Order: sequence, then C-alpha cells, then structure tokens
Amino acid sequence: MNTREDIERREYEILSPLACKSADSRGRVYDEEACEYRTAFQRDRDRIVHSKAFRRLIHKTQVFLAPEGDHYRTRLTHTLEVAQVSRTVARILGYNEDLTEAIALGHDLGHTPFGHVGEAVLNKIHPGGFTHNQQSLRTVDVIEETPRRRGLNLTHEVRDGILNHRGSSIPFTLEGQIVKICDRIAYVNHDIDDAIRSGVISEDDLPKAEIDLLGSTHSQRINNLIVDLCKNSEGKDFISLSKNYAFSLSNMRSFMFSYVYNSQDVRNTSDLSKVELILTSLYKYYLEHPEEMPGIYKEIEKEEGIHMAVKDLISGMTDRYALNKYDDLFVPKSWRQL
Repeated sequence: MNTREDIERREYEILSPLACKSADSRGRVYDEEACEYRTAFQRDRDRIVHSKAFRRLIHKTQVFLAPEGDHYRTRLTHTLEVAQVSRTVARILGYNEDLTEAIALGHDLGHTPFGHVGEAVLNKIHPGGFTHNQQSLRTVDVIEETPRRRGLNLTHEVRDGILNHRGSSIPFTLEGQIVKICDRIAYVNHDIDDAIRSGVISEDDLPKAEIDLLGSTHSQRINNLIVDLCKNSEGKDFISLSKNYAFSLSNMRSFMFSYVYNSQDVRNTSDLSKVELILTSLYKYYLEHPEEMPGIYKEIEKEEGIHMAVKDLISGMTDRYALNKYDDLFVPKSWRQL
C-alpha cells in the first residue's frame, strides 16, 4: 500500500531536481491535516474535478456557439486536452504530473458562457472589467465550497498556475509554465480542427510556412510542438519553445484570430448582439433583484457588493442556463408557443 509519505519520497528519487515536489509545497491559505494517502497536489486535482464549476464546463462554449454536430470542442473538452498535453510534457521532463494536471484542470473554471464573446461582454459591463483567469482563481478561492469553508483552499502552486496561465505573468513553478504554453498549443490546434469542420476555413487556407514546420495534421502538430518544447526546455529553469517553433505557433495563432476568431462567419454564428443582450439583461436584472440570487451570491453581496456578486453569478452560468433564464425572465410565456 502506497501512503502519501511513500509518494513524496519517490518524487525526490524519480522527478527532476527542478520539479516542484509535493512535500515542498508552500502550503494552503488555511492549514489542513495532511491526507494519509494523497499528496497535496493530488487533493487539489480531486477537489477541482469534483467541483460544480468543473462540471459546468461541458455546457460552455469554446469557440463555436451551439454548433451543429457532436464533435466540436466545449470548454470541458478543451480543458481535458490541455491536461493531456501538459501531463505528457511533464512526464517527459520529469516534472510533477499531479501539480501540472491540477493547474490544467482548473485554469478555465472562471470562463463565462458563450466563450470569449461572453468574456468580452462582461469585461465591458462590469465595473473594473473581467478576465477569466482572475475569475478562475476567484472560483476556487471564494465561490466553490468544501464541507468546512468557502473556497477549495488549494495550494499556492496550483492557485498561482491558474492565475498566471495567460497574459504576461509567469507562473513560479515549471509545472505552471508548462500549462501556460500547452494551453496555447492545445487551443490553436483544436480550434483549427473545429474551424475546418465548420467550413470557416479549409486546410489549404493554413499558412504554408507554419504547416511545413509544425505538420500538416492535428496529431503531427501536437506531437512536433511537444517534442520541441521538451527538447528546448530540458535542464533549464524555464519552459519555452525554440525560437522557430514559438514564431510559427504565434503566426498560426495570429492567422486564427484573423480568419476564425474574428471572422464574419464565426461572429455571425456567435451572434454578438444577441449574446450581449442576454448577458447585459441578466446582469441588470440581478442588480435590481438580488433577492433572487442563490444563497452563495447573497453572501458575496454582503461581503463585497452587488456588482461582484452578480458578476460571479453570470460568469458561472452555462450557455443553456443563461439562455433558459433569459427566456424565463424576459420572453412572455404565450410567445414561447408561437
């Protein structure tokens, strides 16, 4: 039988000297008695997987809103792909897979309904703005609950990786840095797959120079990027792609913004004006009717104000819940039968 202490000892024997060891964690905001069998990072992973916010990711848009077909990515499948790619890299380099997986599984818990369109709307209407990485940290720190307290009380390493998975900030663990890069590797490549499936672009539209280096298929690109990332990062105190691969991935990402994320076809599919109407209407409604919010958000209202509580409520909604709630609140019942 393997105990936590057995696992912690093996980490020192097996993992790279540069890896973050479970026994060396900076700890939690609130001290807890250690588990007999699971390390601190294993417990964090389990808490995230069992959270309500994680379950809701299955009904949150990645890029394409309500697509026709069962094979388009959702925010949940994106998260699982990031976790898979990140763990592969961590295993090759000899870094802590449990820490890497926990960060990857939690990095998008704060994402809004309707994908980045919803994020842009909340950023526009909420005082102080909105970013999903900050909301992801807030989700695990404040909104989710354990039997003992509000918040999941995750380790500082996982919280740091969640917060700093995007933008200019760099996670202080190499495992967090792995997730930061693998998030981009995953979404650029799987969004290419979905965009081709939807007909927004074709394989012939992809930039030739990038395809020649990265690969002509989804699996080739993922594999080649992983190999380059591992070779370029081995033995170093930072995680990065080689110059050529980083340049090509950046160019591919720019291509996706120009021809997919900001394309008229996708914007029509997302129907920006309707998404803005739905989220703005819900936001204003709960500002005026805070008594109708679930209990946790009433507590947040008392502690941090009504705007913070409503933002937390709206950002946690799934696409279909937001649509149904809008329908219930603003569409006359007699019209729904027309």
